[in-house]
Amino acid sequence: QVQLVESGGGLVQAGASLRLSCAASGRTFSFYSMAWFRRPPGKEREFVAGISWSGRSTVYADFVKGRFTISRDNAKNTVYLQMNSLQPEDTAVYYCAADTGALVVRRTALEYDYWGQGTQVTVSS
Repeated sequence: QVQLVESGGGLVQAGASLRLSCAASGRTFSFYSMAWFRRPPGKEREFVAGISWSGRSTVYADFVKGRFTISRDNAKNTVYLQMNSLQPEDTAVYYCAADTGALVVRRTALEYDYWGQGTQVTVSS
């Protein structure tokens, strides 16, 4: 089993930054890919960013490229999402997820085995 706990969400104004953290426990964290997804109000869950087990490969959704950065610290069993230049359309519940089945980063939520409870990010205009 893998337990994931997100933190760092909050209410900010447009243009501000936030850093989300996802602390993992349970099975060996460094062996699998991690990703952040989000669910905007009234919309489907969508892929935001993913990172390979080694941290050498990252993948981003087009709508966050250049603004968000995903990283991980395997020694601390933690993955991060640095979010800069936040906009109201970034308002969503953000989830971290673990994919124990592949060495590459996958964008499909169904591929991910474990999920955190989510953290709310609200960006006001």
